[in-house]
Amino acid sequence: MNILVVDDDPRLRELLTLTLNRAGYQVATASNGQQALVAATRDAPNLIVLDVGLPELDGLEVCRRLRQTSDVPILFLTARDDEIDRILGLELGADDYVTKPFSPRELVARIKTILKRSQRAATPTIHRHGDLTLDPDRHHCAVNGTPVALTRTEAQILHALIQRPDHVITRSQLTDAIYGTGSPVSDRTLDSHLRNLRRKLAEAGWSDGVETVHGVGLRLRPWPA
Repeated sequence: MNILVVDDDPRLRELLTLTLNRAGYQVATASNGQQALVAATRDAPNLIVLDVGLPELDGLEVCRRLRQTSDVPILFLTARDDEIDRILGLELGADDYVTKPFSPRELVARIKTILKRSQRAATPTIHRHGDLTLDPDRHHCAVNGTPVALTRTEAQILHALIQRPDHVITRSQLTDAIYGTGSPVSDRTLDSHLRNLRRKLAEAGWSDGVETVHGVGLRLRPWPA
């Protein structure tokens, strides 16, 4: 597995390289956003550890540009206290974030979880719910024939819900299905991906498609007659 580490602090790049090498990963590094975009295209990493607070081209902009052409998993590093920056990163398509200062062991655990999720074999079955279709194998979603561009995590959330659309799935069951049992992913991370999924479905013509059953969990709403 190849990991691209992007941070403008040379000491942190060195620490992360050593930590990830010890965990069995090959590591490439970049010190700014432009280098990150070049390396992501040239090296095709399996995951990118991306600092938000990069000079000139910051991590949020790097993520936005990458998501135009790539679904590579992205783990943000952020020293910012403002929650809106972390939420914005997730809505741009990042898979998770770690706040500085962080435990190297936690970082490796989160990376393993993301990579395991990205490697999980997708079933070739095409799922349908009314005029909503999801083909996990091709990573293709459509509403009334209109394609809906989903991130990997958004597609996995929809996949978990559409398999039994009339049944409620608890938040813990959904988190386990997406991130793996015992994952350290927070509720706010899941909420950000859910909010983005709802918005995209609404823009394609299906408003309020994901229903919250208060005190129980989530399910897909019945397709309108």
